[in-house]
Amino acid sequence: MTLHLGKYIIGMVALFLCASCSVTGEPVSEAVSEPRPASRTLVIAHRGASGYLPEHTLAAKAMAYAQGADYIEQDLVMTKDDRLVVLHDHHLDTVTNVAQLFPDRGRDDGRYYVVDFTLDEIRRLSVSERFETQNGGQTAVFPDRFPLWKSSFRVNTFAEEIELIQGLNQSTGRSVGIYPEIKSPAFHLDEGKDISSATLAVLKRYGYAEITDPVFLQCFDAAELQRIDVELMPQMEMHVPLVQLMDTSRQYDWMLRADGMQRVAAYADGIGPSVRLLIAPESVAEDIKFTALVGNAHAAGLVVHPFTFRRERDQMPPFSKDYNDFLRLFIDEAGVDGVFTDFPDLTADFLESDR
Repeated sequence: MTLHLGKYIIGMVALFLCASCSVTGEPVSEAVSEPRPASRTLVIAHRGASGYLPEHTLAAKAMAYAQGADYIEQDLVMTKDDRLVVLHDHHLDTVTNVAQLFPDRGRDDGRYYVVDFTLDEIRRLSVSERFETQNGGQTAVFPDRFPLWKSSFRVNTFAEEIELIQGLNQSTGRSVGIYPEIKSPAFHLDEGKDISSATLAVLKRYGYAEITDPVFLQCFDAAELQRIDVELMPQMEMHVPLVQLMDTSRQYDWMLRADGMQRVAAYADGIGPSVRLLIAPESVAEDIKFTALVGNAHAAGLVVHPFTFRRERDQMPPFSKDYNDFLRLFIDEAGVDGVFTDFPDLTADFLESDR
């Protein structure tokens, strides 16, 4: 049993009951404005402790907190009645039983979109480990993780999750931060939903408004981040750290250059790149080469928080011996400032080790 599991196991069992807790709608406490030392590599819980419990459930977030996460991620999408809920996708059909409860509510593409359902309707859904549907059957994306459709999990709102984390900060004396992502802002705007404004309103309401508050706000959409930086935050008298997410698609190629990082630094405080952007494609176990991305970002004054660190063999680079070696490569050699991980406990243990 790891240090973190041993220390917090009793508390975790109790915290798993949080899915049935009532919510007052008021902040538990103001966010604590205590920036962490720059030298501290951050453990960012990717969708919570999603290696152990269904992603983005309150149980997964409570477990991530107990396992020593510094920040906990929230992917945000909007409902028909303008509520922010925590789900990775802006559709419901890969983690819930929406097709069974609302079989006639899918769009022409077969997807069931969050924006087509009210919060009350979404609260009726059950949440499971992520799955794929083929030939009428469901297969877990990660078969060795929490089994499909066991126990009871629900979709939670952004406010509910903030209240959980702030409540735990008050009861434990820690200062664990939040790391929300605005999902698909262009899609939401097409649906008449300004998800960025709604997100900022909730953040400000709960005390996350300044650059020193324990929050990072992330998005893949560069134009939307610039809108947040130059338009929305000044209007709301806010200044929270922004993070530009980057995947391997061609639209982010301009960011890979040194001058591109300088352009990103004009509106953001950090980048969240795919791990694949940090390793040169010609790398092999005997000759691992890093790209210039981390160096370019640091030179521009940006922090680097790559995604996603998973312990499954097929989720690691082929030249990583094991999960610790995976972490060592990026933390000790590439020099990143934090990592998005499905396994906060293993990552915290690595950082505390005498490597």
